Amino acid sequence: MGEQVTGVGIVGTGVISGTYLDHLARLPGVEVVAVADLDLSRAQAIADQNPGIRAMSSDDLMADPAVDIVLNLTIPAAHAAVHQAALQAGKHTYGEKPLAVDRAEAEPLLKLAAANKLRIGCAPDTVLGTGTQTARAVLDRGDIGVPTAASAYFVTPGHELWHPAPEFYYQPGGGPLLDMGPYYITSLVTLLGPVRRVTGRAGRSQAERKVHTGPRAGQTFSVDVPTHVTGVLEHESGALTTVLMSFDVWAARLPRIEVYGTEGSLSVPDPNNFDGKVEIATASVRDWTEVPVAGGYAGTGRGVGLADMARAIRTGEPHRANGTLAYHVLDVLESLLEAADQDQPVDVASTVERPAAVPLGASPESS
Repeated sequence: MGEQVTGVGIVGTGVISGTYLDHLARLPGVEVVAVADLDLSRAQAIADQNPGIRAMSSDDLMADPAVDIVLNLTIPAAHAAVHQAALQAGKHTYGEKPLAVDRAEAEPLLKLAAANKLRIGCAPDTVLGTGTQTARAVLDRGDIGVPTAASAYFVTPGHELWHPAPEFYYQPGGGPLLDMGPYYITSLVTLLGPVRRVTGRAGRSQAERKVHTGPRAGQTFSVDVPTHVTGVLEHESGALTTVLMSFDVWAARLPRIEVYGTEGSLSVPDPNNFDGKVEIATASVRDWTEVPVAGGYAGTGRGVGLADMARAIRTGEPHRANGTLAYHVLDVLESLLEAADQDQPVDVASTVERPAAVPLGASPESS
Protein backbone atom coordinates (compact mmCIF):
# COMPACT_ATOMS: atom_id res chain seq x y z
CA MET A 1 0.00 0.00 0.00
CA GLY A 2 1.11 3.54 -0.66
CA GLU A 3 1.46 6.33 1.86
CA GLN A 4 -1.72 7.66 3.49
CA VAL A 5 -3.74 4.59 2.50
CA THR A 6 -5.62 2.72 5.20
CA GLY A 7 -5.87 -1.07 4.89
CA VAL A 8 -9.35 -2.56 5.28
CA GLY A 9 -10.23 -6.17 6.09
CA ILE A 10 -13.81 -7.33 5.49
CA VAL A 11 -15.44 -9.91 7.78
CA GLY A 12 -18.61 -11.31 6.22
CA THR A 13 -19.04 -11.75 2.46
CA GLY A 14 -22.81 -11.73 2.09
CA VAL A 15 -24.85 -9.77 -0.44
CA ILE A 16 -23.89 -6.32 0.87
CA SER A 17 -20.15 -7.00 0.62
CA GLY A 18 -20.25 -6.62 -3.17
CA THR A 19 -21.61 -3.09 -2.86
CA TYR A 20 -18.90 -2.14 -0.35
CA LEU A 21 -16.14 -3.65 -2.48
CA ASP A 22 -17.36 -1.75 -5.52
CA HIS A 23 -17.55 1.63 -3.81
CA LEU A 24 -14.45 1.31 -1.62
CA ALA A 25 -12.40 0.69 -4.75
CA ARG A 26 -13.39 4.20 -5.91
CA LEU A 27 -12.78 6.02 -2.63
CA PRO A 28 -9.51 7.76 -1.74
CA GLY A 29 -7.37 6.77 1.22
CA VAL A 30 -8.69 3.21 1.72
CA GLU A 31 -7.80 -0.16 0.21
CA VAL A 32 -9.41 -3.56 0.86
CA VAL A 33 -6.56 -5.98 1.52
CA ALA A 34 -8.28 -9.03 3.06
CA VAL A 35 -11.64 -10.79 3.34
CA ALA A 36 -12.89 -13.46 5.73
CA ASP A 37 -16.06 -15.50 6.05
CA LEU A 38 -17.26 -18.54 7.98
CA ASP A 39 -17.49 -20.13 4.52
CA LEU A 40 -13.89 -19.67 3.38
CA SER A 41 -14.83 -20.59 -0.20
CA ARG A 42 -16.96 -17.44 -0.43
CA ALA A 43 -14.05 -15.31 0.75
CA GLN A 44 -11.73 -17.09 -1.68
CA ALA A 45 -14.11 -16.38 -4.56
CA ILE A 46 -13.86 -12.65 -3.81
CA ALA A 47 -10.07 -12.85 -3.56
CA ASP A 48 -9.90 -14.68 -6.89
CA GLN A 49 -11.88 -11.89 -8.56
CA ASN A 50 -9.95 -9.02 -6.94
CA PRO A 51 -6.16 -9.02 -7.25
CA GLY A 52 -4.50 -7.71 -4.12
CA ILE A 53 -7.22 -9.02 -1.79
CA ARG A 54 -6.34 -12.11 0.27
CA ALA A 55 -8.84 -14.63 1.70
CA MET A 56 -8.23 -15.84 5.25
CA SER A 57 -9.89 -16.84 8.49
CA SER A 58 -11.39 -14.15 10.71
CA ASP A 59 -8.69 -14.76 13.35
CA ASP A 60 -5.93 -14.35 10.78
CA LEU A 61 -7.54 -11.18 9.45
CA MET A 62 -7.66 -9.69 12.94
CA ALA A 63 -3.96 -10.43 13.37
CA ASP A 64 -2.87 -9.19 9.93
CA PRO A 65 -0.67 -6.07 10.25
CA ALA A 66 -1.86 -4.83 6.84
CA VAL A 67 -5.40 -4.45 8.23
CA ASP A 68 -5.98 -1.12 9.98
CA ILE A 69 -9.79 -1.14 9.98
CA VAL A 70 -12.06 -4.18 10.20
CA LEU A 71 -15.24 -3.77 8.13
CA ASN A 72 -17.89 -5.83 9.91
CA LEU A 73 -20.52 -7.08 7.44
CA THR A 74 -21.82 -10.04 9.45
CA ILE A 75 -25.47 -10.58 10.42
CA PRO A 76 -26.79 -8.33 13.24
CA ALA A 77 -26.50 -11.05 15.88
CA ALA A 78 -22.73 -11.23 15.25
CA HIS A 79 -22.02 -7.49 15.03
CA ALA A 80 -20.97 -7.02 18.67
CA ALA A 81 -18.72 -10.09 18.80
CA VAL A 82 -16.83 -9.11 15.63
CA HIS A 83 -16.45 -5.49 16.75
CA GLN A 84 -15.11 -6.70 20.10
CA ALA A 85 -12.64 -9.08 18.49
CA ALA A 86 -11.35 -6.32 16.22
CA LEU A 87 -10.92 -3.86 19.09
CA GLN A 88 -9.17 -6.49 21.21
CA ALA A 89 -6.82 -7.09 18.28
CA GLY A 90 -5.96 -3.39 18.23
CA LYS A 91 -7.94 -2.61 15.07
CA HIS A 92 -10.36 0.21 14.39
CA THR A 93 -13.73 -1.16 13.37
CA TYR A 94 -16.60 -0.05 11.15
CA GLY A 95 -19.77 -2.02 10.59
CA GLU A 96 -23.18 -2.32 9.11
CA LYS A 97 -26.10 -1.22 11.26
CA PRO A 98 -27.18 -1.74 13.94
CA LEU A 99 -24.08 -1.36 16.10
CA ALA A 100 -25.31 -4.34 18.14
CA VAL A 101 -28.65 -6.00 18.79
CA ASP A 102 -29.17 -3.99 21.99
CA ARG A 103 -27.60 -1.41 24.29
CA ALA A 104 -26.22 -4.07 26.65
CA GLU A 105 -24.05 -5.40 23.81
CA ALA A 106 -23.20 -1.99 22.37
CA GLU A 107 -22.15 0.04 25.41
CA PRO A 108 -19.08 -2.09 26.30
CA LEU A 109 -17.82 -1.64 22.72
CA LEU A 110 -17.66 2.14 23.14
CA LYS A 111 -15.83 1.75 26.44
CA LEU A 112 -13.36 -0.76 24.97
CA ALA A 113 -12.64 1.50 22.01
CA ALA A 114 -12.11 4.55 24.21
CA ALA A 115 -9.84 2.64 26.60
CA ASN A 116 -7.65 1.54 23.69
CA LYS A 117 -7.82 4.84 21.74
CA LEU A 118 -9.49 3.11 18.81
CA ARG A 119 -12.35 4.24 16.56
CA ILE A 120 -15.75 2.67 16.01
CA GLY A 121 -17.75 3.63 12.95
CA CYS A 122 -21.16 2.40 11.90
CA ALA A 123 -23.55 2.64 8.99
CA PRO A 124 -25.67 4.21 7.77
CA ASP A 125 -23.37 6.63 5.99
CA THR A 126 -26.10 7.51 3.49
CA VAL A 127 -26.65 10.66 5.58
CA LEU A 128 -23.25 11.92 4.35
CA GLY A 129 -24.50 12.12 0.76
CA THR A 130 -25.97 15.13 -0.99
CA GLY A 131 -29.58 14.28 -0.10
CA THR A 132 -29.58 14.51 3.69
CA GLN A 133 -26.71 17.01 3.75
CA THR A 134 -28.55 19.41 1.43
CA ALA A 135 -31.60 19.09 3.68
CA ARG A 136 -29.39 19.88 6.66
CA ALA A 137 -28.02 22.96 4.89
CA VAL A 138 -31.60 24.14 4.31
CA LEU A 139 -32.33 23.81 8.04
CA ASP A 140 -29.05 25.39 9.13
CA ARG A 141 -29.70 28.37 6.84
CA GLY A 142 -33.13 28.87 8.41
CA ASP A 143 -34.98 28.47 5.10
CA ILE A 144 -38.08 27.01 6.83
CA GLY A 145 -37.67 28.90 10.09
CA VAL A 146 -37.43 26.98 13.35
CA PRO A 147 -38.13 23.23 12.93
CA THR A 148 -41.04 22.21 15.15
CA ALA A 149 -42.03 18.76 13.87
CA ALA A 150 -41.23 16.01 11.39
CA SER A 151 -42.59 12.75 10.00
CA ALA A 152 -40.76 9.60 8.92
CA TYR A 153 -42.32 6.60 7.19
CA PHE A 154 -40.97 3.27 5.95
CA VAL A 155 -43.51 0.65 4.87
CA THR A 156 -43.18 -2.58 2.88
CA PRO A 157 -44.96 -5.97 2.78
CA GLY A 158 -41.73 -7.68 3.90
CA HIS A 159 -38.24 -8.60 2.72
CA GLU A 160 -39.13 -12.27 2.24
CA LEU A 161 -40.61 -11.30 -1.12
CA TRP A 162 -37.13 -10.72 -2.57
CA HIS A 163 -34.50 -12.11 -0.16
CA PRO A 164 -33.73 -15.84 -0.48
CA ALA A 165 -32.78 -16.18 3.22
CA PRO A 166 -34.89 -13.56 5.04
CA GLU A 167 -35.05 -15.11 8.52
CA PHE A 168 -32.59 -12.69 10.15
CA TYR A 169 -34.87 -9.78 9.30
CA TYR A 170 -37.40 -11.30 11.70
CA GLN A 171 -35.04 -12.18 14.55
CA PRO A 172 -33.68 -9.97 17.38
CA GLY A 173 -31.69 -7.18 15.78
CA GLY A 174 -34.08 -7.19 12.82
CA GLY A 175 -37.66 -6.15 12.19
CA PRO A 176 -38.58 -2.93 10.40
CA LEU A 177 -37.43 -0.76 13.29
CA LEU A 178 -33.89 -2.12 13.68
CA ASP A 179 -33.48 -2.97 9.99
CA MET A 180 -34.59 0.31 8.40
CA GLY A 181 -35.01 2.53 11.46
CA PRO A 182 -31.28 3.33 11.65
CA TYR A 183 -31.44 5.10 8.25
CA TYR A 184 -34.38 7.23 9.34
CA ILE A 185 -33.32 7.97 12.92
CA THR A 186 -29.73 8.75 11.89
CA SER A 187 -31.07 11.18 9.31
CA LEU A 188 -33.45 12.74 11.85
CA VAL A 189 -30.66 13.18 14.42
CA THR A 190 -28.44 14.69 11.70
CA LEU A 191 -31.22 17.14 10.84
CA LEU A 192 -32.88 17.86 14.19
CA GLY A 193 -30.41 16.71 16.84
CA PRO A 194 -30.64 14.01 19.52
CA VAL A 195 -33.82 12.51 20.99
CA ARG A 196 -34.67 12.76 24.70
CA ARG A 197 -37.96 10.87 25.00
CA VAL A 198 -40.10 8.46 22.97
CA THR A 199 -43.51 6.88 23.08
CA GLY A 200 -44.79 4.12 20.83
CA ARG A 201 -46.90 1.10 19.95
CA ALA A 202 -45.88 -2.13 18.21
CA GLY A 203 -47.59 -5.15 16.69
CA ARG A 204 -46.97 -8.34 14.72
CA SER A 205 -49.39 -9.34 11.98
CA GLN A 206 -48.19 -12.93 11.50
CA ALA A 207 -46.45 -15.52 13.68
CA GLU A 208 -44.91 -17.14 10.59
CA ARG A 209 -43.89 -15.97 7.12
CA LYS A 210 -42.97 -17.73 3.88
CA VAL A 211 -39.86 -17.46 1.69
CA HIS A 212 -40.95 -16.32 -1.79
CA THR A 213 -37.77 -16.63 -3.86
CA GLY A 214 -34.68 -18.78 -4.29
CA PRO A 215 -34.10 -22.49 -3.64
CA ARG A 216 -36.06 -22.39 -0.35
CA ALA A 217 -39.19 -20.77 -1.80
CA GLY A 218 -42.29 -22.00 0.02
CA GLN A 219 -40.55 -22.73 3.33
CA THR A 220 -41.95 -21.00 6.40
CA PHE A 221 -40.10 -19.39 9.29
CA SER A 222 -41.06 -17.84 12.61
CA VAL A 223 -41.44 -14.11 13.26
CA ASP A 224 -39.82 -13.19 16.59
CA VAL A 225 -39.98 -9.36 16.53
CA PRO A 226 -42.66 -6.68 16.03
CA THR A 227 -43.34 -6.03 12.36
CA HIS A 228 -45.28 -2.76 12.71
CA VAL A 229 -44.00 0.01 14.98
CA THR A 230 -45.27 3.56 15.32
CA GLY A 231 -44.40 6.31 17.76
CA VAL A 232 -43.35 9.87 18.55
CA LEU A 233 -39.80 11.09 19.15
CA GLU A 234 -39.25 14.19 21.27
CA HIS A 235 -35.98 15.81 20.25
CA GLU A 236 -33.88 17.79 22.73
CA SER A 237 -34.68 20.83 20.57
CA GLY A 238 -38.38 20.35 21.31
CA ALA A 239 -39.26 19.19 17.80
CA LEU A 240 -41.64 16.21 17.63
CA THR A 241 -41.21 13.48 15.01
CA THR A 242 -43.93 10.96 14.10
CA VAL A 243 -42.47 7.64 12.91
CA LEU A 244 -43.98 4.53 11.30
CA MET A 245 -41.89 1.48 10.38
CA SER A 246 -43.66 -1.59 9.01
CA PHE A 247 -43.26 -4.91 7.22
CA ASP A 248 -47.07 -5.21 7.11
CA VAL A 249 -48.13 -2.71 4.42
CA TRP A 250 -48.74 -3.68 0.79
CA ALA A 251 -49.17 -0.15 -0.57
CA ALA A 252 -49.16 3.40 0.78
CA ARG A 253 -48.71 7.01 -0.34
CA LEU A 254 -46.49 8.43 2.36
CA PRO A 255 -43.43 10.71 2.39
CA ARG A 256 -40.07 9.30 3.45
CA ILE A 257 -39.13 12.22 5.72
CA GLU A 258 -40.62 15.68 5.99
CA VAL A 259 -39.63 18.46 8.40
CA TYR A 260 -42.07 21.20 9.35
CA GLY A 261 -40.90 24.65 10.47
CA THR A 262 -42.34 27.99 11.51
CA GLU A 263 -41.79 29.38 7.98
CA GLY A 264 -42.24 26.34 5.75
CA SER A 265 -41.81 22.62 5.12
CA LEU A 266 -38.90 20.50 3.90
CA SER A 267 -39.09 17.26 1.91
CA VAL A 268 -36.08 14.98 2.52
CA PRO A 269 -35.19 12.17 0.08
CA ASP A 270 -35.06 8.47 0.97
CA PRO A 271 -32.41 8.13 3.72
CA ASN A 272 -31.50 4.70 2.32
CA ASN A 273 -30.00 6.58 -0.65
CA PHE A 274 -27.07 8.98 -0.77
CA ASP A 275 -28.71 11.54 -3.05
CA GLY A 276 -32.17 12.54 -4.15
CA LYS A 277 -34.35 15.59 -4.62
CA VAL A 278 -34.71 18.02 -1.72
CA GLU A 279 -37.74 20.32 -1.87
CA ILE A 280 -39.17 23.12 0.25
CA ALA A 281 -42.51 24.91 0.43
CA THR A 282 -42.64 28.15 2.37
CA ALA A 283 -45.17 30.58 3.76
CA SER A 284 -44.52 32.86 0.78
CA VAL A 285 -44.17 30.14 -1.91
CA ARG A 286 -46.61 27.34 -1.13
CA ASP A 287 -45.66 25.17 -4.14
CA TRP A 288 -42.90 22.61 -3.60
CA THR A 289 -39.63 23.88 -5.09
CA GLU A 290 -36.46 21.84 -5.62
CA VAL A 291 -33.40 23.06 -3.71
CA PRO A 292 -29.97 23.07 -5.42
CA VAL A 293 -27.41 20.69 -3.92
CA ALA A 294 -25.84 22.48 -0.96
CA GLY A 295 -23.69 19.89 0.80
CA GLY A 296 -22.60 16.27 1.07
CA TYR A 297 -20.22 13.82 -0.59
CA ALA A 298 -21.34 13.72 -4.22
CA GLY A 299 -21.59 10.62 -6.40
CA THR A 300 -20.62 8.22 -3.64
CA GLY A 301 -21.91 5.00 -2.10
CA ARG A 302 -21.63 2.66 0.87
CA GLY A 303 -18.26 2.89 2.50
CA VAL A 304 -17.87 6.68 2.37
CA GLY A 305 -18.37 6.72 6.14
CA LEU A 306 -15.43 4.34 6.48
CA ALA A 307 -13.30 6.55 4.22
CA ASP A 308 -14.36 9.58 6.28
CA MET A 309 -13.27 7.69 9.41
CA ALA A 310 -9.94 6.68 7.87
CA ARG A 311 -9.20 10.32 7.06
CA ALA A 312 -10.21 11.40 10.56
CA ILE A 313 -7.89 8.79 12.11
CA ARG A 314 -4.99 10.18 10.08
CA THR A 315 -5.78 13.81 10.96
CA GLY A 316 -6.94 13.30 14.55
CA GLU A 317 -10.36 14.80 13.82
CA PRO A 318 -13.77 13.37 14.79
CA HIS A 319 -15.39 11.12 12.20
CA ARG A 320 -19.03 11.55 11.27
CA ALA A 321 -20.55 8.04 11.15
CA ASN A 322 -19.27 7.37 14.66
CA GLY A 323 -20.05 4.84 17.37
CA THR A 324 -21.59 7.38 19.74
CA LEU A 325 -24.12 8.36 17.08
CA ALA A 326 -24.84 4.70 16.28
CA TYR A 327 -25.31 3.98 19.99
CA HIS A 328 -27.74 6.88 20.41
CA VAL A 329 -29.73 5.70 17.38
CA LEU A 330 -29.84 2.17 18.83
CA ASP A 331 -30.87 3.64 22.19
CA VAL A 332 -33.75 5.52 20.53
CA LEU A 333 -34.92 2.42 18.65
CA GLU A 334 -34.73 0.15 21.69
CA SER A 335 -36.44 2.77 23.84
CA LEU A 336 -39.26 2.96 21.31
CA LEU A 337 -39.82 -0.80 21.59
CA GLU A 338 -39.70 -0.53 25.39
CA ALA A 339 -42.24 2.29 25.33
CA ALA A 340 -44.57 0.10 23.27
CA ASP A 341 -44.07 -2.86 25.61
CA GLN A 342 -44.49 -0.82 28.80
CA ASP A 343 -47.36 1.32 27.45
CA GLN A 344 -45.72 4.52 28.65
CA PRO A 345 -43.15 7.11 27.52
CA VAL A 346 -39.48 6.19 27.93
CA ASP A 347 -36.63 8.65 28.46
CA VAL A 348 -33.63 8.13 26.17
CA ALA A 349 -30.57 7.99 28.44
CA SER A 350 -27.92 8.74 25.83
CA THR A 351 -27.28 11.85 23.80
CA VAL A 352 -24.92 12.88 21.00
CA GLU A 353 -23.72 15.97 19.21
CA ARG A 354 -24.79 16.38 15.60
CA PRO A 355 -21.79 15.34 13.47
CA ALA A 356 -20.13 18.10 11.46
CA ALA A 357 -21.91 18.96 8.23
CA VAL A 358 -20.30 17.79 4.99
CA PRO A 359 -19.48 20.92 2.94
CA LEU A 360 -20.49 21.24 -0.68
CA GLY A 361 -17.82 19.70 -2.91
CA ALA A 362 -16.09 17.84 -0.08
CA SER A 363 -13.99 14.69 -0.55
CA PRO A 364 -13.56 12.03 2.18
CA GLU A 365 -9.83 12.64 1.84
CA SER A 366 -9.98 16.37 2.60
CA SER A 367 -13.27 17.28 4.32
